[in-house]
Amino acid sequence: MKCDIIIIGGGLGGLECGYILSRTGRSVLVLEKESQPGGCLQSYRRRELSFDTGFHYVGGLDEGQSLHAAFRYLGLLDLPWHRLDTDGFDRVTIGERTFAFAQGYDAFARQLAEDFPAERAALQRYANLLKRSAQQQYSVLMGTSAWQYLTENFHDPLLINVLSGTSLKMELRQESLPLFTFLHGNSSFIESSWRLKGDGSLIVKALAEGIRTQGGEIICNAKAEELVERNGQLSHVICSNGETYEGSLFISDIHPASTCRLVKESNRMKQVYRNRIADLENTFGMFTVSLRIRPDSLRYFNWNQYIYRQPNVWTFYQDNAPVGGVLVSCRIPEDGSGYTRQVDLLTPMMWDKCKIWNDTQVGQRGSEYKTMKEQIADECITLAERFLPGLREMSEYYTSTSLTWRDYTFSPEGSAYGIRKDFRDPLMTMLSPRTPIPNLLLTGQNLVLHGLHGVTMTAFYTCAEIMGQKDFIHKTHSI
Repeated sequence: MKCDIIIIGGGLGGLECGYILSRTGRSVLVLEKESQPGGCLQSYRRRELSFDTGFHYVGGLDEGQSLHAAFRYLGLLDLPWHRLDTDGFDRVTIGERTFAFAQGYDAFARQLAEDFPAERAALQRYANLLKRSAQQQYSVLMGTSAWQYLTENFHDPLLINVLSGTSLKMELRQESLPLFTFLHGNSSFIESSWRLKGDGSLIVKALAEGIRTQGGEIICNAKAEELVERNGQLSHVICSNGETYEGSLFISDIHPASTCRLVKESNRMKQVYRNRIADLENTFGMFTVSLRIRPDSLRYFNWNQYIYRQPNVWTFYQDNAPVGGVLVSCRIPEDGSGYTRQVDLLTPMMWDKCKIWNDTQVGQRGSEYKTMKEQIADECITLAERFLPGLREMSEYYTSTSLTWRDYTFSPEGSAYGIRKDFRDPLMTMLSPRTPIPNLLLTGQNLVLHGLHGVTMTAFYTCAEIMGQKDFIHKTHSI
């Protein structure tokens, strides 16, 4: 079969590109290696409950905010979104003290200034900078150090840790993290923060249904094994299901290094480009403890709780010590009882903890791997019990590691946030959708932005390369 556009990978970026382009009348085919699309938005069932893998909350959905227009165009605003507490959607506990993040830039600065009155003016300047980054005014911020900005603009070390405390949704690295990545990872949530009443598969199902309704097709269990170039352009893809699919244009939603390996022979994709992509470092992975809570045991809490043993938010995950920081996220009760049945605990996981099992498969990693997971899960639960006493007794749990992420999302080393961005060399680490092959484009979290918000914006940027900026803006209502 032949299509206008073939998309490799059915993660969020691939599905969003498929939705946008099928809506313009182009014939679109999405190829997904797993039995279901979704990537990091996949969910899995244990008994009667459905658990998320990578999605917990999103920001900027109110009208006029940074993600509203995009989600409106994608048909995602009609999902059952639930707003988190306006006066404390994120709460950060460091040692024995807890600090709340309010929604709205001015309210955010004003509330933290109550705990740090001497930093009131600096907090307002920071809030204004967050607002600018939400409006995509970021070019100069790509070459600026996040750590340097914080240490030069705030005098209280505790406040620096508090402001960074909700950043388990990115990789904090003092030596490389760009200020723009730090701002973008926080700004939309401060605009407004939302959970789904249900799991992330609701987003996947809505996009997949939209693609099919608009004439597109999604084929699962179709892992791309080779992208074939003829006369300087890709002509077709050979898949693990034995099928060959021809296309006029190709979009890859998988890691750029994996994409390069699919192009086995090329006159366009030179070795210098392949080496450059292969040498890029990846962010860390995540360890997740998904807890199944006994009925009527734990009241739902309408915020995300971040907990740190010590004020070392930027470095705790590098220490050879018990888990020092964890995100506690709660699932909205769907039965109206007011009691949650599910809680997720997330903490960074370095690849060093997993690499000895690099050549193993899911379910066949052995007893030592199981022991390692049980130890880390125990440490996460112990830390979470500072906020939820008795959590261990009221629950049973399932775990996932960086290896799990690698095997299900095809992300090298189980990277949770894609390629590591570096303010010292932004042009090398923040990739363009364009590749040396004219009809091969990239999308997804490995380009400039990660997370639900970032991948969505990147999908629109990728589609703009195809449609042309003016036509794209017209068709997507000025996004």
